[in-house]
This record gives sequence, structure tokens and C-alpha cells, in this order.
Amino acid sequence: MKLPTVEDVARSAQVSRQTVSNVLNSPAIVKPVTRARVEAAIAQLGYRPNLSARRLRQRKSATIGIRLDPQLNGISGAVLDRFLHAVTEQADARGLRMLLFTAATPALEIEQIRRLRDGADVDAFVLTATFDHDPRPGWLIANNVPFVTFGRPWGIDDMDAPHHRWVDIDGRLGVYDATVHLIERGATAIAWVGWPGAGGTGGDRRSGWADAMRERLGCSDADLARLASETHDGVPEATGAATALLAGRPDLQAMVCASDTLALGAMIAAASAGRRQLPVIGFDNTPVAAALGMSSIEQRLGEAAAGALDLLLGPDGNSVLPNGEQPGASHRLIAPSLVVRDPQSLPLHDPTGVAGTDVDSLDRKETE
Repeated sequence: MKLPTVEDVARSAQVSRQTVSNVLNSPAIVKPVTRARVEAAIAQLGYRPNLSARRLRQRKSATIGIRLDPQLNGISGAVLDRFLHAVTEQADARGLRMLLFTAATPALEIEQIRRLRDGADVDAFVLTATFDHDPRPGWLIANNVPFVTFGRPWGIDDMDAPHHRWVDIDGRLGVYDATVHLIERGATAIAWVGWPGAGGTGGDRRSGWADAMRERLGCSDADLARLASETHDGVPEATGAATALLAGRPDLQAMVCASDTLALGAMIAAASAGRRQLPVIGFDNTPVAAALGMSSIEQRLGEAAAGALDLLLGPDGNSVLPNGEQPGASHRLIAPSLVVRDPQSLPLHDPTGVAGTDVDSLDRKETE
């Protein structure tokens, strides 16, 4: 069966071939009534534009590059993988492609970006895994390469600069809401298990816990120091950190963690200490959290992917906007949501045989 052509659409809509081309490439210049007639003809005939031919004419690749993060491992490593799937699906809906590439370090990623840009293989880039004083955004800005970051420009004084487009999850707000959720259900001794360092994503999430504890319970910095532990993002490390917290603070009534990996370690430590029902809240809402009935903070990665593409292309466009020329704000900070679950019992031996001393009033109903 012969595929419909531009001429077929023009004939059906009773317009010129150029008008059809304008509707496809520059719809804003076409009168709304005419545009609606052409779009109806396109839908009725099932016409699909020849994207390859358009790319050749416009000298654009219609491709966005993104590094396949070498750190995709562990329980929480799947977060960037989920973001990658979401942004790829949404880019495809706009007629764009995602090109994956690898790089072991930021410096090597910059070299890959330089090579892809010089070869006209990619129109823009999505950067992930931002960190304090990340050199990649500065290089891209200096070389006038369009980009958006999934993650804020930590440690760089251009948080609101129009040339640095970024989308991020409001980790502070998510942890703040999770901590308030526990306080409103009667908990007063709530521990924090996070990552080392005061900056970046980990510091942002910790600030949500600290702010809630100060505002709602009047905790001092000394109080917070006695309730906090920092460790690397591994289950054994988190188990050790949480075990030490429980031993030093037998009055603990709940734990909030910077990731689901840390939360799993905290759950194991609590179960081993005979406190299987100790409320533990993680971050990322991974499949592991769902399987174990672990409460966790959902990042809404679909919204993050949509926000990244909106900042690069505009709300409905499929052509990359130059740096600093996107309409509206240059960033999106997305509010996460708390998913509260009824925890499952981990298959661990309780060496004490003593029921936990958790707060009975804590609400553990499913609220997904």
C-alpha cells in the first residue's frame, strides 16, 4: 500500500504543498483555521513526515546525547536508568532520537561531547549525575553547546542563570515531608542515615530532615548530631551505621534515609535488633522498596524527563533552542511524593525475642 505524501495531504486539505510544509515545520505562521484543516487531513490519511529528509535539509541531527552512567549499579542505581527510559520515550514522541555514549570521567565526557558536536551527530546534550563544581556545564556554556542538566549546578553561582538549563527533584522538600509525616504520627526521636559530605544531593536531602526536626521539635544542632549517621551507599555500610545508631539511641522511634539502599540496611539493622516494625523511610521508591513494603520518596522521573525536554525544545517543539533563549524559567524543581507502605518482615532471626518499642500511633497504612 502506497504511503500518503505531502501532496496527498495538500489535496485533501485544499491547500498548497508549502502550507502543509509550514504546518509541519513552522505551525505558528499558519492561520489556526487552516492549520486545523491540515492537521485533520494528516490524521485522516495517517501521514508521517520523512524525518531523515528533513534532517538533511535543515542540517540538524534531531538527536540528543546522554551519557550512559557507569555508576548504574546497586538498588538506587536504577534511578538514572528509569530517567533515561522516560526521556527516550518522550523524545521519540517529539520525533527526536537519543544517542547513548559512555565516558568514565567528566573530562572524558567532555571529549566525547566535543567529538559528537564537531561531527554534527548531536544537537544538544542531557547531563546527569551533577556534583559540586562540575566542570561540564561551564565547558558547554563556553563552547555554546545547548544542554540541560538533570540535577542542579551544585557549588556554581548560576542557579538561576538563563544559559544553564536544569531540572531536578526537590530532595529537601521530599525528606522534609517524610520527617513531618513521622512527627505528626507521634515520633520525636527520628534518626537520619545519609551520605558523607555536606553539599550536593546528600546535603540537600539531609537539610529537609534537619529543618523539620528544628521547626517541629525544637532540636538543636547537638541534638541532630546525636541522631545522624553518614556512610557510603551500600547495604552493609548502612546496616553497620544503623546498628550503631540503635545501640547508642535505644529511644529511636523512626529512621529517614538518603536512599533506598541505606533504608534497606536500616531495616536489616532494626530487624536484627528485634525492632522489625521500626518505621524506616527511604528515597527513590525503587522496586526493592515496593517488594519489601518500604516507605519511600518517589522522584517523579517522568515529570523530570518532560521538564528537561521542555527546557531544551520548548513546550511543543522538536528543534533545540539556543542557550538562554528558552521561554519562561530556565529550570524546573519538581516536588517528589511520599509513598507510605506497610513494612514486610525481613527473614532475619531476632536475637532478643523482645518486641520493639516503636511508637504505636505511627500510621502505616498504604497511601499509594
